[in-house]
Amino acid sequence: MSFIPYDGVAKSAPNGIFKRIQDTAVGLTKNQVLLASGDKIDYAYVAIATGSSQPLPVQVLATERSDACHELQVVQETIKASQNIAIIGGGAVGVELASDIKDFYPGKDVTLVHSRGEILSHFGKRLQDYALEALQDELKIRVLLNERPKMPAGGSMARSASLTFSDGHEEKFDLIIGCTGQQPNSSFLGSLLPEAISKETSRILVQPTLQVATADEPNLDAPIFAFGDVADHNGPRMARAGWMQAGVVLDNILSMIGGQAPWRIYQPDEFIEGAIKLTLGKTHSVIYSIDGNGSDVLVPSKNGSLDLDVKRAWKMYGANPKLIEEAVGST
Repeated sequence: MSFIPYDGVAKSAPNGIFKRIQDTAVGLTKNQVLLASGDKIDYAYVAIATGSSQPLPVQVLATERSDACHELQVVQETIKASQNIAIIGGGAVGVELASDIKDFYPGKDVTLVHSRGEILSHFGKRLQDYALEALQDELKIRVLLNERPKMPAGGSMARSASLTFSDGHEEKFDLIIGCTGQQPNSSFLGSLLPEAISKETSRILVQPTLQVATADEPNLDAPIFAFGDVADHNGPRMARAGWMQAGVVLDNILSMIGGQAPWRIYQPDEFIEGAIKLTLGKTHSVIYSIDGNGSDVLVPSKNGSLDLDVKRAWKMYGANPKLIEEAVGST
């Protein structure tokens, strides 16, 4: 999403109803959003969808396309120059990264290290078993489970570094990439409602209406909403869940504008919102979903595209897919 122009996200809206500002929210008052540039935005209602942060290579740090492309190109060159690579973290990101590296560079030695007894710990056993077989048997990736080695100094990408495992033995790798942990982007709310930030998760506490809450005031009457990865809700932390939650926030804000109380409750649909399309290399992928009763669906595919159907995503955000080649050429 970092490379899709946002200019068209509201192109069907009436003129003057929508304004896009590229900046960073650093604070919140009772009636203003404070920005890093020094500007302030007056508000009657706020919807917080700031997500969470992870370091490279999971998430780019730059805010401009050319800089972000350069960051990823440096990652590519670092991987290309490394023979023995360890990935720490067997969630979806770690699994996809390990499988991509091994599929593009079959001659490299790739080790996936995970702290639990199964990879993809937040998903069902059927997907866990399928992905593990693909990693070990098809791609020949070494998978080490129940291991929690400390990430060496050097950030999320450590070169020529070692890991110490539970039995005390130490292994040196040309490159170690960390794919663990997300940091919710919630700190700016601390200027107004520090007690609304969970001490356990750092996520923003919310009511069933997705209005912000606090431990002392679980029914806080405030025109502030939070959803997506930054919110401490009971749904999956997946893109589809964010879409569903956005609809809840929209209906409740419109209700408040009309002088009524927020009425819509967020009730997650685990099967729809928790579905994942997991890539396992260049063209191998699997779609998986499981409901609250344990009934699941697994659909594998071996005909995926290298660009991950990016044109469809561009259209979804109102961007012109014909500009993709132009964007690629400019980097």
